[in-house]
Amino acid sequence: MIEIPESKVFASRAENILRGKVVVDVINATNPHRFAWYHGDPLLYSSILVGRKVEEVMGFGCYIDICFDHDTHLAISDGTNMKYFQKADKCPQKFQLLVVFDDSTYVVFTVAMYGGIFAFKGTFDYPYYCGSRDKLSPLDKRFDINFFHQMITDTGKNISVKALLATEQRIPGLGNGVLQDILFNAGINPKRKINTLSDEEERTLFVAIKETLENMISEGGRDTEKDLLGNSGGYHCILSKNTCHELCPRCGGKIIKEAYLGGSIYYCRDCQII
Repeated sequence: MIEIPESKVFASRAENILRGKVVVDVINATNPHRFAWYHGDPLLYSSILVGRKVEEVMGFGCYIDICFDHDTHLAISDGTNMKYFQKADKCPQKFQLLVVFDDSTYVVFTVAMYGGIFAFKGTFDYPYYCGSRDKLSPLDKRFDINFFHQMITDTGKNISVKALLATEQRIPGLGNGVLQDILFNAGINPKRKINTLSDEEERTLFVAIKETLENMISEGGRDTEKDLLGNSGGYHCILSKNTCHELCPRCGGKIIKEAYLGGSIYYCRDCQII
């Protein structure tokens, strides 16, 4: 899933590989997907993309945006996988879009549960895309403790910490994946109500958001996700589906896995008390 670390790290890697390549063909879905979303008619993507040269690849929030000349874009959202292939590689049989370049390499886009693949020229007036691009990221210096405190205050609701951080697109790209280690590092249970946080706990959470995301990026993304070459990130997730049967690395307590607010949460029952 594309969250803040992956949108930054994997976009940079994609730019190094794709920059300067020109699209020569676009092949539409061989496996139509009910929850694969497009901008307009995907059958028209060929007329938008063929002949366009990759200039840069940008990552923001939960989006990766391949930017071509003539103000043309191919953006993918959280839930869409992008993989790069050489001419000699065996092409997957099932995909939601395939883009061929002038050197016979190609990129295949697949959607697992849900995801967007958006080709467009000029502006793209889609709230989630615009929010990911324009809202203040935790990586920005302007996202300071005062901004974070105001965000908590503005919710005006007795909601949980998970609901605050990972719902309603308050912080695009901070999703259920990166949330687990952020809250572990802060020592805060995901079900904890925000109106029970002390000033010190609020500041601890703020620092954990900043430092955890920066560590994930500096170490090449999370090890639960793969880039366009199929390589896993170098950041070892403390709490994830891969570690949920291990003991807490901080106190040795039992790691709990529960369904909560549309996804699984992981926490230590001994040092992340509600």
